[in-house]
Amino acid sequence: MKRNFFCLLLPAVLLLAREPLASRIAHNDPAKYRHAPAVHDGAGSMDYLAMFNSPDFNTNLFFLHRGIINPKSGIGVHFHNQCEEMFVVLEGEAQFTIDGRTSTLKAPAGALCRAGHSHAIYNATDKPLQWMNINVSNTKGKYDAFNLGDPRVGVPLDPIPTFIHMLLDKTLLKPANGVQYRRALPPDVFNTNWSYVDHVNVPKGGSSPKERHEGVEEFYYVMAGDGIAHVGAETSPVHKGDAVPVHLNEVHSLENTGTGDLELMVVGIARTKWALDTQLVK
Repeated sequence: MKRNFFCLLLPAVLLLAREPLASRIAHNDPAKYRHAPAVHDGAGSMDYLAMFNSPDFNTNLFFLHRGIINPKSGIGVHFHNQCEEMFVVLEGEAQFTIDGRTSTLKAPAGALCRAGHSHAIYNATDKPLQWMNINVSNTKGKYDAFNLGDPRVGVPLDPIPTFIHMLLDKTLLKPANGVQYRRALPPDVFNTNWSYVDHVNVPKGGSSPKERHEGVEEFYYVMAGDGIAHVGAETSPVHKGDAVPVHLNEVHSLENTGTGDLELMVVGIARTKWALDTQLVK
């Protein structure tokens, strides 16, 4: 008899949730990168690792990838109909293509490709591009891709992007609950249960507010700085390049214990669309 995929997945999720926080935090480790040429028929090659995969979350995050796109290399044009994806550049600049229109974005920045649309990225520079890929599916564990065989090399560039994108510019942040904060992408730009992308800066000696979400899971990616992650009753040090998973109903905050700012990108994925419940915990 055919077994239900979710029944097979659930024990793994629960097991992961019981692992120590230090084991659940993912680390950007270039020594573990996997070499990948001609990704989606793109030019050149890239090197990357999976920081999170679908079983690491109860919601529909499919993966978080982190790596580099080598010089004169990229990811070719492809469609996703079952998921949404966002390429993010953390250092350098890249040519982003959405639905056949291409513009250059300077890091830190990202461009969203909604379900049913096409996208690509190309590193036209002579330096490796620090890159991240976030994918959220319509159905838990469901992924699709359809390649168009177009590497998008030497194409015309629009001076102003014609697509949804975000700039993680610290000068745009505003004071909020003891930190500097900005919602870079709100829930209404997504077709899936992807809820938001937030940009947060915790000043030296400060801490983000304690929060709990009944209907949203998050991960905190440390863009810069050092600190301590508090999730439930557990704590663990975090550093630049770490990603901290926060599951449903887990009280959490991040404390800055470094010598400079603790800069964070926060990605929220809802259990159901519009489940934006943020409860501050004293």
